[in-house]
Amino acid sequence: MVNKSKKPYVDNGWPEVPDGESAVTELSSSRSGNLSPYGEDTEFPVAAEQLPYLHPVTVINR
Repeated sequence: MVNKSKKPYVDNGWPEVPDGESAVTELSSSRSGNLSPYGEDTEFPVAAEQLPYLHPVTVINR
């Protein structure tokens, strides 16, 4: 028999907001779609000189 006494976990996914407020910020945004996790001040594409990326170099052992 299956133990059905466990309560299933349900994540509603919505943040708690005051009455009259909306959790969906896309409606009040200047653009449609998801908002950038990097903020509104970051413009893409970013110049390669500004990126902290160093390409790995592999030296083969012979």
